[in-house]
Amino acid sequence: MLDRLKKEVCEANRDLVRHHLVTLTWGNVSGYDSDSELIVIKPSGVSYEELTPQKMVVVDLDGNSVEGDLRPSSDTATHMLLYRSFIGIGGITHTHSRYGTVYAQARCEIPCLGTTHADHFYGPVPVTRPLTEEEVETGYEANTGAVIVERFANLDPQSMPAVLVAGHAPFVWGPSAKKSVENAVALEAVAEMALATQQSTLQAMQQGTHSAQELESYVLEKHYRRKHGSAAYYGQPSNSSASTQY
Repeated sequence: MLDRLKKEVCEANRDLVRHHLVTLTWGNVSGYDSDSELIVIKPSGVSYEELTPQKMVVVDLDGNSVEGDLRPSSDTATHMLLYRSFIGIGGITHTHSRYGTVYAQARCEIPCLGTTHADHFYGPVPVTRPLTEEEVETGYEANTGAVIVERFANLDPQSMPAVLVAGHAPFVWGPSAKKSVENAVALEAVAEMALATQQSTLQAMQQGTHSAQELESYVLEKHYRRKHGSAAYYGQPSNSSASTQY
């Protein structure tokens, strides 16, 4: 069942290591099959080196195990709610990548300070509110998904495929498991750049020579729209084998 998706999700999880997005087993990737409404996800606590397509776990949108002998990721309930709530996403990546997690722990959004950010994310990467004590005790993982959905009440998850859970870490998504990992790579890169920019700006401000500025809105609009949406013109046509990422 879902052999192709199992292979893709397995490779996507192993890509977390290749892209230096995880420490130990601090991360997971899932993929969603909209036809069967089933989720393929990493097994809980299994090292990435040990992963095979056969070890992937299949669950339904209610969390019932459909296939696999191992327990699914402890974050499965979060993934489930995001698939239920964000129409059109086909993959979710959760990491504790260093720079993205710095912003999550600081409970600060990642500001859009330059065009590299604007190429991937349409504005500042948002941060959720903290979970209450009751939310943690009554359903931590499900309520993690709930605060993400709550934060996106007035945001488009297609143009902003990432969020920082306050005090926790990033969740990133995309149309496929592979694409969600690519977006996680982009998130970590822009978080590192933003932090370095803010640190440099702080030093300059202390010397009275500079103040921080967000990217001009019209430049954000131009850079995001040339890669995304019906009027996009960056890269090659979708039927071309050439990459359109960079």
